Amino acid sequence: MPIALDFFVQYAYGILFLWVLVEQLGVPVPSVPLLIATGTLSATHRVHVVPAMLAILGACAAADSLWFFAGVRYGGRVVRLVCRLSLEAAACVRKTEGYFGRHGAVTLLFAKFVPGLSAVAGPIAGQSGMPYAKFLVFDLAGSLVWAAAYVFGGRFFGDMARRYAPFFHFLTRFGLALFVLAFVAFVVRRVWLQRAFLQQLREAGITAGELQAMLDSATENGSKPPFIVDLRHPLDYLPDPRVLPTAVRISPTELERHRDLLPRDMDVILYCTCPNDETSATLARRLQKLGVHRVRPLRGGFEGWRDAGLPLAAYDADAPRGMAPALVEAAAV
Repeated sequence: MPIALDFFVQYAYGILFLWVLVEQLGVPVPSVPLLIATGTLSATHRVHVVPAMLAILGACAAADSLWFFAGVRYGGRVVRLVCRLSLEAAACVRKTEGYFGRHGAVTLLFAKFVPGLSAVAGPIAGQSGMPYAKFLVFDLAGSLVWAAAYVFGGRFFGDMARRYAPFFHFLTRFGLALFVLAFVAFVVRRVWLQRAFLQQLREAGITAGELQAMLDSATENGSKPPFIVDLRHPLDYLPDPRVLPTAVRISPTELERHRDLLPRDMDVILYCTCPNDETSATLARRLQKLGVHRVRPLRGGFEGWRDAGLPLAAYDADAPRGMAPALVEAAAV
């Protein structure tokens, strides 16, 4: 047996615990190949399923509980931090808040199967005020389903491989190298996708200074200001309910559904609080493909605008906006 594989077999449960713990804390080290490898080795009885599953569940409970209490205390700030660590900033906040809004605690039963959802499920559950006991029950149930799917999938693969001695010998000899290659390919692909996304955002976005200049120009000339849309999820309003001047709150789903009502004679500016402005940038690109060409994401989003010391306003849903009233009315229905 190769030395590396022998080392893994000897310390399998500790390695499993530490590896899964690190991944669940947000570091982009995929554990699925390791879970499959553990299941495959269990077919040879060198690794046993029950202690392996206990190690995985213990790691998930420890990491997820830590992020849950961080979400209780720090709210949206810790959510965005986890997203950046996980390389899933291009999707995780929008996905998780949407899932929690529709399914509540049931989201935890399938969270670990959805890229980007697992990373922030814990802090968003804490931010939403879910009782810890309820969180832990659903989180452990979801972790059990997730771990069992890959460990027992690997066990099935190992049982099949044992019937073909040459193939099983190949796995024993080169399994570690295949695991390393899969890990490197995963990380490289994620980094490349993230860099491509950020480049597209830099090319399409508008800065806070440029938007403020547009608002000042509209005030001086008596012209229509740009149509500014606040895409934040209701959970994101909790730490700061203010909005940019003249902005209206419309969810991404409603905005896309009523895209035909968007004004075509002025700029449409979208902003959110998600890492790298993922929601606003992605929605802007989709709307452009659907024929709404004058739509741009605000770089830095709400936090960038606020941190630059630019003006914010209390949101009044009943205040007349004078811009795309049909869209605002349709989205409110």
